[in-house]
Amino acid sequence: MTTPEPAVRDATPDDAAAVAAIYDHYVVDTIATFECEPIGTEAMAERIAGVVADGYPYLVATLGGRVVGYSYAARFRPRAAYLHSVETTVYLAPDLIGADVGTALYRELLTRLERLECPSTVHSAFAVIALPNKASIALHERFGFTWVGLLPEAGWKLGRWIDVGYWHRLIGGEPRPDHEGR
Repeated sequence: MTTPEPAVRDATPDDAAAVAAIYDHYVVDTIATFECEPIGTEAMAERIAGVVADGYPYLVATLGGRVVGYSYAARFRPRAAYLHSVETTVYLAPDLIGADVGTALYRELLTRLERLECPSTVHSAFAVIALPNKASIALHERFGFTWVGLLPEAGWKLGRWIDVGYWHRLIGGEPRPDHEGR
């Protein structure tokens, strides 16, 4: 039996509890995020509001009225020259990994990034993935992200050192060839 296509829409403050429940699973039980303490509803509501206030998309996927995943884009780094770069993020309800929820979320997120004009046009999107994470890598590569670098042993969580990989995708532009700078 296949899972129906989820509905993807803008996140609202009412989604904060469901989004926090999804995220807090990854905080407590996985290396997918380097946070180590659950953040809860209030903190998640503030994060959602912050992303939206900055002019970036924050999306949720629902199935049967249940929030089953979320994705968003946020400014990659605060310095001025990074204005046209974003970091993209996606988290899914653990019982729906591999059920195309991430695909629906990323399809809409990337479409919105291609149309974004405020706060600026987006040129580059980066995915920062704690390794190993085959499912996340496969999702990002399905959408044209390519591996661009590794931060070895960048974090310590759940009793071990964790590498972090960087993936990149141009938004609304032609792919550029590899350069000698790496």
